Amino acid sequence: MHFMTRIVFMGSPEFAVPTLRALVGKSGDTVRPYDVVGVVTQPDRPSGRGREVTAPPVKKLAVDLGLTVIQQKLRSPEAMDQIRLWTPDLIVVAAFGQILRPDILALPPRGCINVHASLLPRWRGAAPIQAALMAGDAETGVTIMKMDPGVDTGAIISQRAIPIEAKDTGGTLVDKLSLLGAELLTETLPRYLSGELTPQAQDDSKATYAPMLKKEDGRLDFTRPADELARRVRAFNPRPGAFFEWNGEMLKVHLAHAEMGKAAVRQRLAYEGQPAVGSGSDLLILDEVQPAGKKSMSGKAFLSGARGW
Repeated sequence: MHFMTRIVFMGSPEFAVPTLRALVGKSGDTVRPYDVVGVVTQPDRPSGRGREVTAPPVKKLAVDLGLTVIQQKLRSPEAMDQIRLWTPDLIVVAAFGQILRPDILALPPRGCINVHASLLPRWRGAAPIQAALMAGDAETGVTIMKMDPGVDTGAIISQRAIPIEAKDTGGTLVDKLSLLGAELLTETLPRYLSGELTPQAQDDSKATYAPMLKKEDGRLDFTRPADELARRVRAFNPRPGAFFEWNGEMLKVHLAHAEMGKAAVRQRLAYEGQPAVGSGSDLLILDEVQPAGKKSMSGKAFLSGARGW
């Protein structure tokens, strides 16, 4: 008889979708790799301009796959009772958005493992992809980690790195790392479950932290160097978005780059037909912007209609 590892999956955003898909396997598989007995995800929330209540991407996939889904907070007795009823051998977590308490960590015999979007111990915390971009890191990657009560402090089971390319944004890296995480988990799980891989403790002295981002973190401070601001724009595209105030309204900046040039801090000017702003050093050239209430447009298109720039 083929014994299948019983897995409860916990995840919410788009990043977690490829991992759940990999755990379930393809519909044509004669032998499914694992038995995904349940999915825990965040509650439905209002999103978009219309503030329509929307299910997390993981819930949409789980429903399509016919999996049982719960959306309560883990601290609720109902959620704990349901997870106990599922009797998981292993819990797999990817970008879930809730802390796992010690009673949940202790529940599955094979522990809880996490697909984390950084090369731990660098960038522990909620926003590792944006942190790596803002810091100008040359590479990032994914870590499969055995969870403990700390925030991303658990022992490392496996890791894989990729270079950060000059045009990468928060959005492109989420896409790349979500696929890389699913691929690495697929390769790692059989070796972890067979005892071939032994988790290795992290070097805490090398830890850096990436706290949860707030909308206000996207505000561009033009006393900072232009290359730093350009990295922030890339990191915050598409979410939570970089911006500054112009004519009393928010001007979102989706793409920008730094150029050598002299201008006072916050001075607005045209540079080779594109809008530019003086920063603590050099100029920030605005390649793609979105004025309040309008669609995204090229910097050149914006400049042609921006009176008083």
